[in-house]
Amino acid sequence: MTTSTRGTAKIPAVLVLEDGRIFRGRAYGAVGETFGEAVFSTGMTGYQETLTDPSYHRQVVVMTAPHVGNTGVNDEDPESARIWVAGYVVRDPARVPSNWRSRRSLDEELAKQGVVGICGIDTRALTRHLRERGAMRVGIFSGHSLPDEGTMLAEVRQAPEMTGADLSAEVATKETYVVPAIGEKKFTVAAIDLGIKGMTPHRMAERGIEVHVLPATATAEDVYAVNPDGVFFSNGPGDPSTADHPVAVMREVLSRKTPLFGICFGNQILGRALGFGTYKLKYGHRGINQPVQDRTTGKVEVTAHNHGFAVDAPLDRATDTPYGRVEVSHVCLNDNVVEGLQLLDQPAFSVQYHPEAAAGPHDAAYLFDRFVSLMEGQRA
Repeated sequence: MTTSTRGTAKIPAVLVLEDGRIFRGRAYGAVGETFGEAVFSTGMTGYQETLTDPSYHRQVVVMTAPHVGNTGVNDEDPESARIWVAGYVVRDPARVPSNWRSRRSLDEELAKQGVVGICGIDTRALTRHLRERGAMRVGIFSGHSLPDEGTMLAEVRQAPEMTGADLSAEVATKETYVVPAIGEKKFTVAAIDLGIKGMTPHRMAERGIEVHVLPATATAEDVYAVNPDGVFFSNGPGDPSTADHPVAVMREVLSRKTPLFGICFGNQILGRALGFGTYKLKYGHRGINQPVQDRTTGKVEVTAHNHGFAVDAPLDRATDTPYGRVEVSHVCLNDNVVEGLQLLDQPAFSVQYHPEAAAGPHDAAYLFDRFVSLMEGQRA
């Protein structure tokens, strides 16, 4: 149970990893205890978008950049209606935020939303530990009366693991809503919300697309009830091996040859729908500076990532599937992880990263134009 508290600078806090490694620091945000999967994000900016990304549900995010909170918190940049991270870890929080859009400090916002954090620890040492040992369960405990180390470690080891977690329905909208096209309406897209970020339908609306955002539980009948020109599958949290319902819906979309675009979790759903497996990465890709090559053009992009699972597909050849041939279209240049899939015989593709640039670079914005081109081609 967490308690929102201001003025936490002198309240002790402890971070406990499931392998027994312990870091001691000070409370940041709410005071109490929280549990999740420890992951690190390499972005030097964009912390507000990171915190409100539903894909971080049940994860404790470690910021590798040492100074966090410098620009405070505004009311324009959240990617959803709330903070989704389970906990937050920073080294040196800003004492005084400074930005013309700032409305309050990050510490205040974390406390207001009941997010337990810790500051004043060596986040570089923690990141190196996670790189060597892999992402693992973690607990943050804060307050003047803390349990003993053995008790805290036992509680961490009782927390649920991310492997096998089915989380998309927990973060998705419960009711369908519509994001209208900006300017002339050209297309209608049905977007399956598996943890969608607010900027994603906005990027489509900028291109004349009316976006109908549907719950994660939407059926194929619900999708086609809006008469879509294309179907979109969003990012989201959890283990893709549990996402049997979205996979079944995507297979129906593929069977009808409707133009299809998936990002992040949607890429993993496409992989499964085509018959590929998925697997958990050792420590994942998170941040806004990940190099990816578009193998269809040879272009290298700097991209925004947030994923702990990946598709297991061959990099060296096209693969025959029940829906035609598919090839790996994008690959991470750090570790050769599959970062995109493209069907060669019908209009469907996906990428493992976030092209909406919130936060992050704009190198991948062309992917929304590629989706528009598929719908134009289908209409023609």
